[in-house]
Amino acid sequence: MRVLFIAAEMAPFAKTGGLGDVVGSLPVVLRSKGVDARVLIPLHGPIKAAYGDRLEHRFTFAFSRRLGTADVRIYATEQDGVPVYFLESWPFFGEGDSVYTDLDWDRQRFIFFSQAALATAWELGQGHDGGARWMPDVLHVHDWHTALVPFLLREARYQPVWESVASVLTIHNMAYQGWDAGGFLWMAGVPGRHDPHLVYQDKTDNLLGIGIAYADKLNTVSPRHAIELHYPRFGEGLEGLIWTRDGDLTGILNVLDMHRNDPATDPTLPQRFDRHTFRTHRIDNKRALQHEFGLEQRDDAPVIAIVSRLVEQKGMDFAAEGLRWVLAETGAQLIVLGAGKPEIEEQMKRLEWDFGWKAKVYTGYNADLAQRIYAGADMLFVPSRYEPCGLTQMLAMRYGALPVVRETGGLADTVTNYDNGPADYGTGFIFLWEEPEAVRHTLRWAIDTYRHRRPAWERMQARAMRIDWSWARPVQQYIALYERALGAIGRGPVGLEQLHRPH
Repeated sequence: MRVLFIAAEMAPFAKTGGLGDVVGSLPVVLRSKGVDARVLIPLHGPIKAAYGDRLEHRFTFAFSRRLGTADVRIYATEQDGVPVYFLESWPFFGEGDSVYTDLDWDRQRFIFFSQAALATAWELGQGHDGGARWMPDVLHVHDWHTALVPFLLREARYQPVWESVASVLTIHNMAYQGWDAGGFLWMAGVPGRHDPHLVYQDKTDNLLGIGIAYADKLNTVSPRHAIELHYPRFGEGLEGLIWTRDGDLTGILNVLDMHRNDPATDPTLPQRFDRHTFRTHRIDNKRALQHEFGLEQRDDAPVIAIVSRLVEQKGMDFAAEGLRWVLAETGAQLIVLGAGKPEIEEQMKRLEWDFGWKAKVYTGYNADLAQRIYAGADMLFVPSRYEPCGLTQMLAMRYGALPVVRETGGLADTVTNYDNGPADYGTGFIFLWEEPEAVRHTLRWAIDTYRHRRPAWERMQARAMRIDWSWARPVQQYIALYERALGAIGRGPVGLEQLHRPH
């Protein structure tokens, strides 16, 4: 089976969130299972600047479109054994200083990328990459940036080369959709989208909506979120389309790279540890973290950490008031790492201004610092209004920090609530209501457990650190999803070791 990932980002080349992590890690695991997985992403300006010496020019082709012919240059390298292709074409890709820009320009860029991506797959199938023909069986696209590809594929299936290629769309974040793209689609020469559900719900100009309507199979990044997407609160106006594809949608949990995120080998930590030694070794990381942030080095002071975008989606607006009560009423310390909406950043800064001896805020993001926080904090606070999957809670558990989370999406799928007893059950603390009082009471519950029920606390730590967050199970679910997508277009099973159909 041959699978081409088509996405806006891929770690380590370009990453702004979980999408980049998935595209960077899942193909590696798929290849270990016999799937010939490859990746195509745009050649963003920062990639060219940082990795230019690793990139090899493979081929160039002329791509015809309504506004004229564009020269498309394909570069390639290998990352963890995965062939990675980069698409450069002026003025869309190859220049600039960020993965994403303003929405108007991004809609034009990614419509072009979707069109050129399909053309690139065809070029690979013709043997233009060194003479070996490589035609994908499945095109795996991600979020609105490449959600147009399933429609373009559907339109191309009258050609024999495309009739047996299937598409899978992964929805990472429904809040971003590529709205009102009709004018840009017309300028790019994209045919009319006439799916009756799409037309009836007036979503023919919505790029993510187009992908939902036309992809052969769909998934999102946690089982709970696959259910949530059916309802207005989480569907963001596309829940009607989701209901029409109910039988084609599944939830597959995003997971971690267990080797890169291992407290026993992590070079960023002052003191390494594992689930057998955390009781004696982990405290050194807490003391170092307190020192780094200028907090009093007290073992008995529970450290609450936030590593997050500071936006409403993450619940940081209502959480700030609850945190204020907790800081006023307890001896807990607070460490915040993140950036986002200026008003919410200011709310967090006010906590530091008012409780500077036990609350510190680092505005921005630092990957190494985040690892030290996971390894040194006692608990990680994640009050998200919605969270399709979330990785921070998994990272926290991997590093021995217990999560305090709101019951939603992937948070509900990955954290089990403390039994308020000897910890025969539980890996964290869960609340439901989006209000400061819920934050206050749940954090105080966690603080009291830390101080007065240490054996239970440590049992939860040990349980959390034992959890396997690897791709072992999800990768099998993705392979099954690809097989169902191929079945949806009338193809039988494609063996993992099987060579592609002859051309």
